[in-house]
Amino acid sequence: MQDPQNHPDMHAYLEPVTVPPGHSYLWRLDDYPWSRNVWNYHPEFELHLIRHSTGLVYVGDYIGQFEAGQLILVGANLPHNWVTPGIGNRLLAGRDIVIQFDAQKFTSSDGAFSELSDTDKLFSDAHRGVEFLGATAQAGRQIIESMDGKGKLSNLSKMLELLDLLSSSTETRLLASAAFVASNRIKGQKEHVVIEKALMYLQDNFLENPSLADVADQVGLSESAFSRFFKHKTGNTFSEHMVSLRLWMASKLLIETDQPVTDICFEAGFGNISNFNRVFLRKLGMTPSKYRSASGLRNHSITQEQKWNAKR
Repeated sequence: MQDPQNHPDMHAYLEPVTVPPGHSYLWRLDDYPWSRNVWNYHPEFELHLIRHSTGLVYVGDYIGQFEAGQLILVGANLPHNWVTPGIGNRLLAGRDIVIQFDAQKFTSSDGAFSELSDTDKLFSDAHRGVEFLGATAQAGRQIIESMDGKGKLSNLSKMLELLDLLSSSTETRLLASAAFVASNRIKGQKEHVVIEKALMYLQDNFLENPSLADVADQVGLSESAFSRFFKHKTGNTFSEHMVSLRLWMASKLLIETDQPVTDICFEAGFGNISNFNRVFLRKLGMTPSKYRSASGLRNHSITQEQKWNAKR
């Protein structure tokens, strides 16, 4: 079995993003494939609109399908990719519109855009990736399509209108699991010593099935205090987080190894295969076997892009 930590296909590429001088964001019309359409991450937030075509979308440990009109906001350093399989050497011109921006420029304490304080929840949710649905996605698409890459005041006005639309919408769903995001944050930001210690302990020991009391003892809190604290900081109960961790481990093993699904079920800490399949389908929207097949396309897209770039 391969060591998941050393599996090269799991490493996302750091995409360098350069916002033009005099601009508060980068607006870009992308063809597919090209060099930026790979499994990547960057410190900037990204609004990603699919103008045409279908395929598979990857955000953190989430895998789903996309079609024309899909609109997703990806938070800082959250790996992502959109893959249209089976196109050979065809070029899908203008498949995507991408807007990349530093969220702090719109929410900084100097009050330049104090009206955008309502975006706090939007930008917090974006760390898991947010898909916008229904009328919100349609209205967002109209605004984005009407913009361009020029640093005009009218474009800034449209950007602010877009953020206002998205921050007030309830037509949304979160994509990456809380466990994946917690793991990502542990590696970078260290905003709170207690929750970091708890999450690290769970990540390192969850296969040993630690109890709420075990973790509370590690961070020096009572069970009841830690339970409330954990829910407040992560948005999940302790038991929900444990399930997310097991799914996270199962997802990694499905992607990174060729182990049978049954073996992965038990290695990830699930008690039986039927419960594993049921929870996996409910949480990730597909069976473990289908998830494994879909993940192969994500990794394959990296090598396909490298081949494409060599030809260009």
